[in-house]
Amino acid sequence: MTPLHRFASPWTIALAGMVSLGVAMGIGRFAFTPLLPMMLNDGVIDLPAASWLASANYVGYLMGALLCMVQPWLWARFPRLPSLAFTQLMRGGLLSTGVLTIAMAWTDMPAWPLLRFLAGVTSGVVFVFTSGWCLSQLARLGFPHMGGFIYMGPGAGIVLSGLFASGMVAWQWTAATGWLLFGLLAFVLTALVWRSLSGSEERLLPRASRLKKDADLGPAADNVGDASFEIFLLTMAYGIAGFGYIITATFLPVIARAALPSSPWLDLFWPLFGVGVMTGAWLSTRIRTGGDLRWLLLCGYLIQAFAIGISLWSPSLVGFAFGSLLLGLPFTANTFFALQEVRRLRPGTAASFMGLLTATYGVGQILGPPLVALLMHGARSPGETFTLSLQIAAASLLLGAAIFGWLARVYPMKRTSLTADR
Repeated sequence: MTPLHRFASPWTIALAGMVSLGVAMGIGRFAFTPLLPMMLNDGVIDLPAASWLASANYVGYLMGALLCMVQPWLWARFPRLPSLAFTQLMRGGLLSTGVLTIAMAWTDMPAWPLLRFLAGVTSGVVFVFTSGWCLSQLARLGFPHMGGFIYMGPGAGIVLSGLFASGMVAWQWTAATGWLLFGLLAFVLTALVWRSLSGSEERLLPRASRLKKDADLGPAADNVGDASFEIFLLTMAYGIAGFGYIITATFLPVIARAALPSSPWLDLFWPLFGVGVMTGAWLSTRIRTGGDLRWLLLCGYLIQAFAIGISLWSPSLVGFAFGSLLLGLPFTANTFFALQEVRRLRPGTAASFMGLLTATYGVGQILGPPLVALLMHGARSPGETFTLSLQIAAASLLLGAAIFGWLARVYPMKRTSLTADR
């Protein structure tokens, strides 16, 4: 029994995970989106450069996820590496996020791609190990359904960064000031959960040690069947979501500013996206049935495709507001459901497969911004570029939804102890 269980409640774990993801994702990754219009206004960057700068962060996110995925092999290959606890990596990642965010305010453009790349690596590592630690601890305490609360963190970070950026635009502050404030905010939030991130028995282990440990899990660890093809399709569909949402999420403030140049509500669309993220994550905690989560994933993809369609059909104040809210609604709820599917299909090696899904999601994100940059070269206007990009994004989400529907029909879910806990 880990020492954590002697004093930690499910709410302590859930809140620690929520704040950790809020810092690593809401600030470390997504603060770039509300600050992008300010950077463009300051004249320190243009749209093509912004696309590649966003991709540097996504490449880093991919690298971080890949490191998590191959971690058992690394520790088996290099046995002298320290066996760090998941919570130690989470603490280090949160501190690094604050440092890298502040550095964006104190460096020149040539250093920005490296900083955004490193911020992506950090966010990928923190995301995987926070997810693994929180979901494992909550399941052991008998509250697996509360795992959805931790995925409210990115939404809360998006809301805070969006509202702060809106105020800074009104006060005519520079983007450099924004990076500095967000970095300081990351340190403050990290301090609030520092003591909660301790006492974990989840550690970096060689694959052989991990398999030996998993043997103690009982029948649930062995009740996976031949799920290789299911895992493959789940991974591909999850990667499609990364591509499908990223264009709208990254360039939402810019798209809205081009369509509604004189609207006073422009800077509130991104916080609305965050509100949708928080609402969807909270709703996911209310689902306690043992039903097939692949149908919920299908619905989430359809909602995001519909949200993109709204911004295409109605590029107005109401259209962007509803589109932003609906785009965020299944954003992290999809993550929670997909990672729960991983724990159902591969309970003995869940952390590595969580890294695999996160890496594939990162690949999808990497492809989005360069697509915008490439389409921009042959388009007559930025508006034409964004329209075509959004159409491609919506079509990809529909494909992902179709994959989940096919999986649910061809591979009916076998009830396990994990699903029974929900």
